[in-house]
Amino acid sequence: MPEQKLTGAQIVIKALKDQGVDIIFGYPGGAVLPIYDALFQQNDLRHILVRHEQAAVHAAEGYARSTGKVGVVLVTSGPGATNAVTGLLDALCDSIPIVCLCGQVPTHLIGNDAFQEADTTGITRPCTKHNYLVKDVNNLARTLHEAFYVARSGRPGPVVVDLPKDVQFADGTYVPPVEVKHKTYRPQVKPDIARIEEAVELIAQAKRPIFYTGGGVVNSGPIAAKLLTQFVKMTGFPITSTLMGLGAYPASEPHWLGMLGMHGTYEANLAMYHCDVMINIGARFDDRVTGKLSEFAPGSKKIHIDIDPSSINKNVAVDVPIVGDCAHALEDMIRIWKARQKRADQGALADWWNQIRKWQARNCLNYSRTESVIKPQYALERLRESLRGKDFYIATEVGQHQMWAAQFLPFEAPNRWLTSGGLGTMGYGLPAAIGAQIAHPEAICVDVAGEASILMNIQELGTAVQFRAPVKVFILNNQYMGMVRQWQELLHGSRYSQSYSEALPDFVKLAESWHCAGLRATKVGEVDDVIAEMLSINDRPVVVDIAVDPKENCFPMIPGGKAHNHILLGPEDNVSEATPEDGMVLV
Repeated sequence: MPEQKLTGAQIVIKALKDQGVDIIFGYPGGAVLPIYDALFQQNDLRHILVRHEQAAVHAAEGYARSTGKVGVVLVTSGPGATNAVTGLLDALCDSIPIVCLCGQVPTHLIGNDAFQEADTTGITRPCTKHNYLVKDVNNLARTLHEAFYVARSGRPGPVVVDLPKDVQFADGTYVPPVEVKHKTYRPQVKPDIARIEEAVELIAQAKRPIFYTGGGVVNSGPIAAKLLTQFVKMTGFPITSTLMGLGAYPASEPHWLGMLGMHGTYEANLAMYHCDVMINIGARFDDRVTGKLSEFAPGSKKIHIDIDPSSINKNVAVDVPIVGDCAHALEDMIRIWKARQKRADQGALADWWNQIRKWQARNCLNYSRTESVIKPQYALERLRESLRGKDFYIATEVGQHQMWAAQFLPFEAPNRWLTSGGLGTMGYGLPAAIGAQIAHPEAICVDVAGEASILMNIQELGTAVQFRAPVKVFILNNQYMGMVRQWQELLHGSRYSQSYSEALPDFVKLAESWHCAGLRATKVGEVDDVIAEMLSINDRPVVVDIAVDPKENCFPMIPGGKAHNHILLGPEDNVSEATPEDGMVLV
């Protein structure tokens, strides 16, 4: 086959097409104009023009998270690349596959402090899975194909490819993806069968077991979620999840205990604390889940399945480490469980479920209902009922509203929940919802937001309007940076330093100025009608401003540095006097 000569910019476009890319999120600038010119001369790739480079990465994250594909970002050099850094770190923390193409000054100017020059590879090294600086156009195609392989393989993550302008202009040879193999990066996908067998024996002996699942199950794909559901039903064990793992197991199933962690349910946290066998599948023992490490599930044997070997024994020492893809590990576990005709200890499991039902009877998500003020939990409950049976995706900003959304919006399938877990990035939700809406134009895509967090990337309403993405922005407006205010109340003597959201815009008028629909509810009786109207508008974005109780706090809550059995269920509980639950300790 004769070598195919193309310009560097043309090589970029062809490589993206050969990788199956259909959408690019980006913002042009001088150092990437050759690529934008090549984009102009083709019709296969659709470019979504964002209003800020950080939003480009978040939109690509929403696209990737909702589709399982690699999200693609195109930004210019200098400030374009540095504006993308927050999004790149967000994607790294939450294992989202992203390829970010950055323009760079010509190779002969690198290191000379040229106009809009930045050491992009140096700056992004700590916040990407890998990065490249391409100095030879004949290495460009190979590097791009490698970038996609690295982004999607093993534990997914963001990859940066830095592209000097002269490389984009130069003529070079194109090689197709089938001819590119990474020399050293070969993640272990198949687990060690001996470890699987060890895990199966431990699971069969469990008296108080629990499945603890994370975003790795979602990243592994829909087969992993199906196998997880199958194995949970085979064993009859309870299951909980991290924030990033929501949807991997159907929330309507009876084995589901709800979310785990700082704002997880009472029953999930206490079951984790008292378990004797923990089966961790695709979670990384994040500090918001473990709490006080020395008292984390202190009486348990721990099984940990993770495709990233560096995550195993990193935060918590485990008894059965299993390196591999979640789907492959679950498939092997189910096969061996069946072949050896294993059954759970039914008597012990019945006693365990009886205890769990006592914890569930505390109804930890109950809240004080009132006709005088809209409670944020109520607004989300009404949104949940309105979305029932519909095709929807939920994105969130970061704060109290994020935790309430995780508590009150149950998910039946993976890839429907888009949130910033590890980095906790305010401003994530709107662009992520746009990315999901672009990928799923017929679906309902809602960004559950706070009035403070939405302002971080509110300019992306312009993107949604331009590209006819009818996202719904559902603002729970309590006039505070709610989670900051909650911590100040509980931990800092109610000294509300700089947490009151003064000088807020009129969100209805702001929405209308962007040619969006603007709606507002200030009374309990208005909530249902406003939600119904929001869902009926499909020709443009909608911004809904729900005036909620400014003093409502998010419970349950495990104070920082405390163990799972030191859990606060409401405002009457005192953080400084938080003590283990009374009469619930198992012997």
